[in-house]
Amino acid sequence: MRIGLDVLGGDFAPEATVLGAIAASKEVSATTKIVLIGDAEKINSICQKENFDPSVFEIIHTTEFIGMGEHPAKAFQQKSNSSISLGFELLRKNEIDSFASAGSTGAMMVGAMYSVKPISGVQRPVITANVPNDSNTPTLLLDVGLNPDTKPDVLVQYGMLGSLYCQHMYQIEKPRVALLNIGEEEEKGNLITKAAYQLMKETQSIHFVGNFEANEFFSHEKADVVVCDGFVGNVVLKEAEAFYLLLRRKGIKSDYFEKFNFENYGGTPLLGVNKPVIIGHGISNAKAIKNMILHSCQVVESKLIDKIKEAFE
Repeated sequence: MRIGLDVLGGDFAPEATVLGAIAASKEVSATTKIVLIGDAEKINSICQKENFDPSVFEIIHTTEFIGMGEHPAKAFQQKSNSSISLGFELLRKNEIDSFASAGSTGAMMVGAMYSVKPISGVQRPVITANVPNDSNTPTLLLDVGLNPDTKPDVLVQYGMLGSLYCQHMYQIEKPRVALLNIGEEEEKGNLITKAAYQLMKETQSIHFVGNFEANEFFSHEKADVVVCDGFVGNVVLKEAEAFYLLLRRKGIKSDYFEKFNFENYGGTPLLGVNKPVIIGHGISNAKAIKNMILHSCQVVESKLIDKIKEAFE
């Protein structure tokens, strides 16, 4: 297994990404090779400081990267030697089994659409997030920022993709799928959620349990998968992050609240494309990068992408 990592992506790159890769290399299987895409001189220098042998990695050298403020599509096309562009080229050629980055989410989305392309039948790929609750298995929330405007039939597909993720990553045989709304009643919501409710209710490929209110998030009683558009999902996710940071500033420590630390999850797959693509938080530190790499391995090992392809055939 070959796991590709964008060393130049993220607010604290390349130090955080290389340190994360070093930590991950000590936990992955002997048959797993981590492929670092970035500035070879800086990678070697950081490894030397850590007394770590860089030959453990395969290094694809480039100093070019796509900045957070750049136009994603233009930058991806014009910067063919950027770390993200090279990563997707390696993924397209099957020279790596997955590609992960904490860099520009927009550029990662463009790269996925241009290079590895959406799975046939999937209208819009989607980014997920794990929302902690009072059980050992987090609630899967999607979308969390990729598609701020979403049609009802796309929300149904999100439910299908999220259900498949929970089946094959969390071994939940029949994931409960809910629609995030402003009330439990069927008639509640805006035009999009009302139409989506009717479609989801009629869809046989998911176990739809109805509407889901935001105050139910941190309980596992009702749903395993919660579906919404990317605008709402991103607001919910960042509110949860803000809640965790507030607790830390107040000095409140708890094993339960530590579940809200994004570092523990590292990154999340872009569901609906033909290859494993993992997107990390821009502020990822070494621990988050390590967990992003480990999650990449889990996605590859689970054959999640093949399972999604089979379902959409």
